[in-house]
Amino acid sequence: MSSSNMKIITVVGSGLIGRSWSMVFISGGYSVKIYDNQPGQSANAIKEIRKQLEELEGAHMLRGELTATQQLALLSSYDDMAQALEGAFFVQECVFEQLEVKQSVFQDLERLVGTDVILSSSTSCLVPSDVFSKVQNRSRCLVSHPVNPPYYVKLVELVPHPETAASIMDITHALMTKVGQAPVRLRKEIDGFALNRVQAAIIAESWRLVQDGIISVKDIDLVMSEGLGMRYAFIGPMETIHLNAPEGIEDYMKRYGVGITRVLNSFGPVPDFCGEGSKSIVNEMCELIPNDRQNLSARTERRDQLLMALAKLKKDH
Repeated sequence: MSSSNMKIITVVGSGLIGRSWSMVFISGGYSVKIYDNQPGQSANAIKEIRKQLEELEGAHMLRGELTATQQLALLSSYDDMAQALEGAFFVQECVFEQLEVKQSVFQDLERLVGTDVILSSSTSCLVPSDVFSKVQNRSRCLVSHPVNPPYYVKLVELVPHPETAASIMDITHALMTKVGQAPVRLRKEIDGFALNRVQAAIIAESWRLVQDGIISVKDIDLVMSEGLGMRYAFIGPMETIHLNAPEGIEDYMKRYGVGITRVLNSFGPVPDFCGEGSKSIVNEMCELIPNDRQNLSARTERRDQLLMALAKLKKDH
């Protein structure tokens, strides 16, 4: 696949993730064709993207080298899938998280594109072997799992189907790097991928500690936001332990490995997140942040503003 042909990306689905992916790709100078099977939705998505880009430009937080106007000129909307796919070298699927729907979408995509077009799914919890099970040529298929919201959180997990060609992983990794994301490669598929497995472990132990009366909802969040998260915003768990002993990671495990094993063996079973025992946690959380749309939207906006500021800080350092 020559670089001269790698200019157009089609985004299938114009919801939150589809809009975010579109913004990421145009920030890197790619032409993006947004398709949605609901008439008018892709056009509405561009209106929303315009508003966001203008706000970002006003706050000096716009990604890429192009102005908001220049980036918007790279966007187009389609209600017809075949037209949206013309000329694309890469397709990013962003429909809702239902296996049968995604399988159907990829059957349609395979029917309409050439054999060298890369087919990528934004799924967060479905493994590639299931998502692409009805595709005939699976060597050009992979999952590119973003973190919500992708425009502000740069990580992308690249997860191969067992038949995915190495060259497809390489091209996608290069694409994600070019548009300013931080791609990581999984060497094989696994339920939950890497990010959600680590996140699930944190959620489970945090839930247990609150449920067992050890700590409050507010304070367990502070353990992460004012403790572990301060380091993890810049270095991961492996580098953290490597730096936390005079002679590095091997020294760390000699000093603390027995204690870590003891603590891990004390963990209880997976909590019942929806049972009677969960009600007190839900109530405590909703006292801190009421679960009505207005309060949740305000906190989400605060989160995104802080993520933007953190992204800028990391870029400048």
